[in-house]
Amino acid sequence: MSSLLTRARGSASTLVFLLPMLLVFGLFSWWPIVRSVIMSVQQTNLVTDPEFVGLDNFRAVLEDPLLSTAVQNTLWFALLALVFGYPVPLILAVIMSDVRRARGLYSLLAYLPVVIPPAVAVLLWRFFYDAEPTGVFNSILGKVGLGPVPWLEDPAWAMPSLVIEATWAAAGGTVIIYLAALVSVPPEQYDAAEVDGAGVLGKVWHVTLPHLRGIMLITLILQIIGTAQVFLEPYLFTDGGPNNSTLTVLLLVYRYAFQNTTGGDYGKATALSLMLALTLALLSLVYFRLTRRWSE
Repeated sequence: MSSLLTRARGSASTLVFLLPMLLVFGLFSWWPIVRSVIMSVQQTNLVTDPEFVGLDNFRAVLEDPLLSTAVQNTLWFALLALVFGYPVPLILAVIMSDVRRARGLYSLLAYLPVVIPPAVAVLLWRFFYDAEPTGVFNSILGKVGLGPVPWLEDPAWAMPSLVIEATWAAAGGTVIIYLAALVSVPPEQYDAAEVDGAGVLGKVWHVTLPHLRGIMLITLILQIIGTAQVFLEPYLFTDGGPNNSTLTVLLLVYRYAFQNTTGGDYGKATALSLMLALTLALLSLVYFRLTRRWSE
């Protein structure tokens, strides 16, 4: 009887300590989600009384011709970021792990872009992307007989330009994660691979990558989710232009909410947000199921 009473007191004290955290988490995490679900079936501008419209907001979003453009651009951004941006942190981490001197300095330089405020970084790169021959990047290209390149002014160049900046800004955090994981690789395995005649690429393929497999799977899905929610770069660089070539799903959500001529259609904005969230949740579920065995 006394043991049951002790357990009950322990559970009660645990609940008391957890209650503030649960209240804060519920207020700032779950309530906005519930509120979004409610708003997605309403027509509201947060000023006048909301009107229940059922699934009309979802229907209006699906019928919007800009939705297909936004989805295609978001997928294009995610693909470019995957092809060019995903290998960069891994390559940098492998190279830096072999550096014997000033490794801390290189780690600092790799992480420095993460410390710079994102808005400041975008505005700085926007200056670099000046399409004139005297622009920073075009001046560099001109010295080797290339350019000038219409970085942000041409639909064909705008999205790759955004991906380059986004990769530079976000790679540092992933590099640090890979470097931390590489510390756990036993040096004896590299020695054994070298005895077996493996070169640099052979040691990376047979020793390094197998140890990083689980981390790489996590960073891959995080990058896919992050690129699917890209907003800052297209908003500050081009505002979705030129000719909607950089219009993404989240930028379309922003337009529904804050650039609507009728004063803001938050119902459509939350409806599209929920559609994106559900899509990413299903994608993550499928991804983890498909990669569960390979990650073990």
